[in-house]
Formats: sequence, C-alpha cells, structure tokens
Amino acid sequence: MNICVFLSAADLDDRYTVPAREFAELLGRGGHTLVWGGSESGLMKVVADGVQAAGGRLVGVSVDFLAAKARTNADEMVIARDLAERKALLLAKADAVVIMVGGTGTLDEATEILELKKHGKHTKPVVLLNTAGFYDGLRQQFQSMEDEGFLPIPLTDLVFFAKDGVGALAYLEESAGHQ
Repeated sequence: MNICVFLSAADLDDRYTVPAREFAELLGRGGHTLVWGGSESGLMKVVADGVQAAGGRLVGVSVDFLAAKARTNADEMVIARDLAERKALLLAKADAVVIMVGGTGTLDEATEILELKKHGKHTKPVVLLNTAGFYDGLRQQFQSMEDEGFLPIPLTDLVFFAKDGVGALAYLEESAGHQ
C-alpha cells in the first residue's frame, strides 16, 4: 500500500520521534511505500530513515523552493512547482493518508485532504495519528463541528483517530481490505 504521511520537517524531541520511528518501521516491515514531502530534515527524515531501513520504498514529492532539502536516495522524487501541486501529487500517489504531528503546513495538508474527502473527491482512508495527545484539541473541534451540524458526513467516516502506529496501520490495512 502507498501510504502518504503528512508530518513536520522540524527537529522534535523523543516523545514524537520515537513513536514516529516505530510507525516507520511498521510501514517498512509491512512492505508499504512511504509517500511523503521528501524532506531530509526533522521528523520527515526520521520517518523516511525508518521506512527505508526496514525495507520499504520511498516516494517523495518536494516543492521547488524546498528542493535543496530533498532526500537524494529516495526510490522516486518529484519536484512540484508549488504547494498546491505538491498536495495534489501526494494524494494522487497514495492509497491512504496518515497525518502525524506538525505545524501549519501539516494542518493545511490535513484540512485540505479532509475537505476533499468530505466532498467525495476521494475515498481514501485518513488517519490522524494522535501521538502524545497532540491532536486532542483538534479532535474536540471536529466533534463540535459534527455536533453543531457543520459536517455533512459522520466524523467517523471522515477520519480515524489512532493513539499509536499499530492502531493506525491496523485501521489502514482493514480499510484497504474493504475497498
């Protein structure tokens, strides 16, 4: 399965890097392909290293203004003209999406993917990997959106919140079996 992972390119502490590395190793050992932003820095590098070391493939989609930070030994690397093209390419190359911890770029990617799913533009499973409770506030906000009628589909059909990588991958593999 080609699994797109949206995540930070920042250097983060162990409460984020250790679970990210564990998830990456699960992906690699499972024979999955990581589709990611292609960066050779921060958490993006941690996950790419883990997938590659465990035998998985790497498909990167960088963007023109970040091309100098792109991983040189990925199995495939595409350089997009801008962020909009990058997001479209990442989604097109993926069978499923996992959103890990990140900043405004990751949040932008997450909300666009969820908006497209809400409107039926894709049916790929989407998982928010809630490492160390990072997305507790966002989960509460989504629940408020559902409760107040802002979501035309049930929240559970839109996104799955996973506590850890094992739960995230189990959900994706189960979802792939039902598509």
